[in-house]
Amino acid sequence: MKRTYDEINAKIKSGDAVVMTAEEAIALAESKGIEKATEEVDVVTTGTFGAMCSSGAFVNFGHSEPPIRMSNVTLNGVPVCAGLAAVDAYIGATDERPDSEHGYGGAHVIESLVNGEAVHLKATAPGTDCYPRKEIDTYISLKTLNQAYLYNPRNMYQNYAVATNSSEKTLFTYMGKLLPQYGNMTYSSAGQLSPLLKDPTLRTIGIGTRIFLGGGIGYVAWEGTQYKTNVPIRNGVPSASARTLAVIGDLKGMSSEFLRGMSIHGYGVSLGVGIGVPIPILDENLMKTAVTADKDIYAPVLDYSEQSRDRRPIGEVSYAELKSGSVEILGKSIKTSSLSSYNKARVIADKLKNMIANGEFLLTQPVEKLPEERKQKPLNICTKDEVAK
Repeated sequence: MKRTYDEINAKIKSGDAVVMTAEEAIALAESKGIEKATEEVDVVTTGTFGAMCSSGAFVNFGHSEPPIRMSNVTLNGVPVCAGLAAVDAYIGATDERPDSEHGYGGAHVIESLVNGEAVHLKATAPGTDCYPRKEIDTYISLKTLNQAYLYNPRNMYQNYAVATNSSEKTLFTYMGKLLPQYGNMTYSSAGQLSPLLKDPTLRTIGIGTRIFLGGGIGYVAWEGTQYKTNVPIRNGVPSASARTLAVIGDLKGMSSEFLRGMSIHGYGVSLGVGIGVPIPILDENLMKTAVTADKDIYAPVLDYSEQSRDRRPIGEVSYAELKSGSVEILGKSIKTSSLSSYNKARVIADKLKNMIANGEFLLTQPVEKLPEERKQKPLNICTKDEVAK
């Protein structure tokens, strides 16, 4: 059986589309089989919510009188990038306020804007004939900004490694607190609800794909940074971190329920981002991957200790094992915990399902496919002559 985007959108508009979350589709396929599930379901929805450090927001403050060409800008004391134009800036999620003891940064500024709070803007400038003002000290909010849009260069990792620690000391990492001597394992993926694991070769996800982003509507803008395809495949899906997406959306339509500033002890600031992607069931092959369950999705286990900086996998575990609370590896039973919220991912998948079922969200066909092959290059330490080669 085959469908087209136009056929699915027509059913959405008429209220006849059958939409299921990935969890619901898995249960249907288990009870009725792939063929029947394909016949019955038009769209499968996905969701994920977790720390996505490579995130931020572009804002335009508007011109003051007299005007200023801002060169050094802080928002609530957080330095932000102003090297764009006179009154444009980019708030990086991981930028931190220098005097912050508990980790306050760009992610928290973004959350404050979404909440409608006043944000303290300070800026200085050298002063020019056309932009004579040299400093400004004022307050802005989401309502006062001309434009404010989230632009995240790397979100939604397609799978991710599981972290543990073989050393004698506790480590504080972006994967959370890792206890010594394999005292625990942490992971960060929604597994069977995770968007890019449901369409692993990105047949339906590309530039222009409409998504649920931060509580509002967003789009896939480009391939994400560190996008790669040369990874092991198991049961039809990557069993290591692979593809990523760059995404964009209007901050003015978002909610702090799905966009939260985070402070990770011993690491720094990050932005909790909620994303949902609809998977149109164009044929049976898409249904097969859309109903891949936790028991069939595997992730590599990496040792984050100093003696294992090459980060070679010491094992591989399924998400069903990870979500059970403990994993048997290296002859030990190790407790597991998730840094991403599966409950929130479920809420997002369900919310997106209802938006589509109610005709509030139509599907978009990608205007351009993302790369089928891409390798990730390391940063090598070399001389000018060496890099020129």
